[in-house]
Amino acid sequence: KMFANPMRQQPVMVLQNNTKREQGKKAQLSNIKAARAVADVVRTTLGPSSMLKMLLDPMGGIVMTNDGNAILREIDVAHPAAKSMIELARAQDEEVGDGTTSVIVLAGQILQAAEIFIEKRVHPTVVVNAYFKAMEEILKITEELGVDIDVDSEEDIKKIVTSCIGTKFSHKWGDLIVDLAIKATRTVVRQSGKDVEIDLKRYAKVEKIPGGTIEECTVLDGVMFNKDITHGEMRRKIENPRIVLLDCPLEYKKGESMTNIEMSNEEDFKKALESEEEEVRKMCEHILRVKPDVVITEKGISDFCQHFLMKGNNITMIRRIRKTDNNRLARVCGATIAHRPEELQEEDVGTMSGLFEVKKIGDDYFTFITESKNPEACSILLRGASKDVLNEIERNLQDAMQVARSVIINPKLVPGGGALEMELANRLIKHSKEVEGLQQWPFKALATALEVIPRTLAQNCGGNVVRLMTELRAKHSKEDGIWYGIDGNKGTIANMKEIDIWDPVAVKLQTYKTAIESSCMLLRIDDVVSGMKKTKKQAAPQPEEDQPGPDEGHTFGDERDG
Repeated sequence: KMFANPMRQQPVMVLQNNTKREQGKKAQLSNIKAARAVADVVRTTLGPSSMLKMLLDPMGGIVMTNDGNAILREIDVAHPAAKSMIELARAQDEEVGDGTTSVIVLAGQILQAAEIFIEKRVHPTVVVNAYFKAMEEILKITEELGVDIDVDSEEDIKKIVTSCIGTKFSHKWGDLIVDLAIKATRTVVRQSGKDVEIDLKRYAKVEKIPGGTIEECTVLDGVMFNKDITHGEMRRKIENPRIVLLDCPLEYKKGESMTNIEMSNEEDFKKALESEEEEVRKMCEHILRVKPDVVITEKGISDFCQHFLMKGNNITMIRRIRKTDNNRLARVCGATIAHRPEELQEEDVGTMSGLFEVKKIGDDYFTFITESKNPEACSILLRGASKDVLNEIERNLQDAMQVARSVIINPKLVPGGGALEMELANRLIKHSKEVEGLQQWPFKALATALEVIPRTLAQNCGGNVVRLMTELRAKHSKEDGIWYGIDGNKGTIANMKEIDIWDPVAVKLQTYKTAIESSCMLLRIDDVVSGMKKTKKQAAPQPEEDQPGPDEGHTFGDERDG
């Protein structure tokens, strides 16, 4: 590639020959095309009558889902703008958990609305400024239309989570998944003054066990993990157990690096073994001081330690538990994780759980610590016919829990089913008359782009799209038309207040912000340089004296020594 010199001299070569470069209008139109292609992939997965996508991942596994983020995560794309779009779904999923499909469809449509202005040589900055003005207006109107709800009312929270599950594969099981999501979210809520902390990722663990029926899914009032006791004669069921949690090994500490011991007679070997046993015995005595029933550690337990704790004191032991499981366990039974046995105090012992039990489910042994008085963490046990069904239910459950979390933190709802988008479009078109100059047209174009959500809902449920959209516009032009949207199950226009279809304000605000800001960012790109990687032939040749010798190329001795 070359850049012409303004002085009309010889062109200067700057980029390599194998570098692809797009500039100006061409780059913007290419980005818009890529964004539309990504949006078209997930368009049919919006709404309750949505289709599922079946994807083969690189490892040969199958993913069946209609979750926007899960689909796009599996797709491998080459275009930089398409990669940026896929990143939007991930950001939306991490932030609010729901609305991943909406954000992609909306961003694709907003960019498409800008295409006509780019082709007519309107400067992208004008379009971007108009879009930002419209975004401020959208956020303001959405906040205004938000209806406050009572977070403590089970019925209100159920309404909103049911709306979220309504568009998913698991809505066939109705209240089951909704109840699981609400119970799990309420369990992990921690409130200190006005601050609310709901850490679902760390403290609400989903355990999937194939087999059984979906009706057997439950939220435990405690935790479970895939571990068995270390010796067959230990107790498998203990009521009101005293639990000690450790994150240190209960075995003799081995030397850090090479440790050499010189022995001159056979007595020395005996002494060395005795000193090891003495160390482990001291550890066991420190543990016995607090009279536990169950000892759980993240590291190993030696045979001597098992023998010492089990024979005289009938203590059950579990080893090599995960750090995350240990943290959940600490919140459930009220124990403090000790780092050394000699540090153990009476208050570090967990006594808040009512039952310790080891059960066999399928081919594996699971440890259950349940009947906790006030658990602040939980395990969600999912059962189902196959792994594919379980994976899809888990994804739906995660979305439902995130929605419940969003509502508890920001207890405001707006009507779903495309009603809010239609109302926003209607108000923005009226407001566009007050916008001055050239910005009026992109402002209006963004308002029309918002209609893509109700239009897609109408398409996916097989309704007459033109008639439904015309009727919906007519409804929203009247005073009380704000609640009307598309009923995605029947393909008709319905009052969202009557059929209880709601969306959390937090999810909607995040969707609009993400879609519009990312569209503006892509519109401001006027140069795309995609450089190919250097091939080995193009690498600079080395002088002969710098060439690595037969033994030098490898960094590790093992490789060099064979």
